[in-house]
Amino acid sequence: MRPMTEESANLLLPQVNGWKLEKECEVLKLSRSWKVKSFVKGLEFFRRVGDVADAEGHHSDLHLVGWNNVAIDIWTHSVENDFILAAKINGLDLGELLRRKAKCVDARLEQD
Repeated sequence: MRPMTEESANLLLPQVNGWKLEKECEVLKLSRSWKVKSFVKGLEFFRRVGDVADAEGHHSDLHLVGWNNVAIDIWTHSVENDFILAAKINGLDLGELLRRKAKCVDARLEQD
């Protein structure tokens, strides 16, 4: 596996709409957040994402903050694996779980 470089990650970033590249303690991560309709919808969101992640052998950080803010952080040492998982998550049909408009959103948990 080739290490994730900032240059290679930035080249792939436009292919995964809504994801951001973040650097934390010299580690590059893909991050994205959503607002869900309810706490239970957030759990269902994570179940669906978890099924895809597990099938990929990729176990990302899943965050449920408050009752309706969900976020995912993805990082490994392989650019390809991280971006493949992000693209597969983007391909999930999650529309019935997500809120349409946010009234006020924390900077970390932006509405997409």
